[in-house]
Amino acid sequence: MWTLARDAAVPLWRRAPAAGAAPAGAVLAFSTRQGGVSEGPYRSLNVGRSTADRPEAVAENRRRVLAALGLDPGHLATAGQVHGRDVARVTQAGLHAACDALVTTIPGVALAVTGADCLPLLFEAPGAVGVAHSGWRGTLAGAPEAALAAVCGAAGAGPGAVRVHLGPCIRICCYEVGEDVATQFPAEAVRRIADRMHLDLARAARLRLLDAGVADGSIHDVDACTACAPEGYFSHRRDHGITGRQWGLAALGERSIARGM
Repeated sequence: MWTLARDAAVPLWRRAPAAGAAPAGAVLAFSTRQGGVSEGPYRSLNVGRSTADRPEAVAENRRRVLAALGLDPGHLATAGQVHGRDVARVTQAGLHAACDALVTTIPGVALAVTGADCLPLLFEAPGAVGVAHSGWRGTLAGAPEAALAAVCGAAGAGPGAVRVHLGPCIRICCYEVGEDVATQFPAEAVRRIADRMHLDLARAARLRLLDAGVADGSIHDVDACTACAPEGYFSHRRDHGITGRQWGLAALGERSIARGM
């Protein structure tokens, strides 16, 4: 379902069309840390404006990602990301503060959330796309379900018509948490490894989406760990907070409306 073109100038996770299927109208992608111009701890494709990286480097990195996807930097919408569940319905470009998810029905508007361990989620339904940033706090608060409900409302469709894509994030192999955090999640999303509690953030989000009505076969995961791959991804925990950010990005194309995706 998803492929990573490692030899591309800007390596991105892209959705691979099913055999014999027409190209999908929605543009969906997850970025890596490769293919940019940033230096030092932000090397090289840092797209996070909240970091201490040079603003001009971040701007160029963002331009490169959008250009690789055929999207207009002037139509970029981003979220303020406050580790909550609020969703903004987007009709124009710009920063949408105090929210962790964005939804649009406007073709060409590129929605993006950043992450450096937190889980990026992409949603697609006939005539609507959405993105969400979901760390452990946001997941507990219900960010996956809130974004799903917003996409369903925008598309005028039920959860069964929505596909959800889980991007690179810190995985259970590396995500050690305290007992106070672990006990707030379902047992299926927690494992004890070497006497330490580890959280499966992607599994926790999947369980919530399934409970909300998304079909299991409509949830797709790139299954990449940000903390395990220092050459591939930024990781807040691995790099002790001094690091860049990846993007989870979605945009609606004309064909996704005309063909119902």
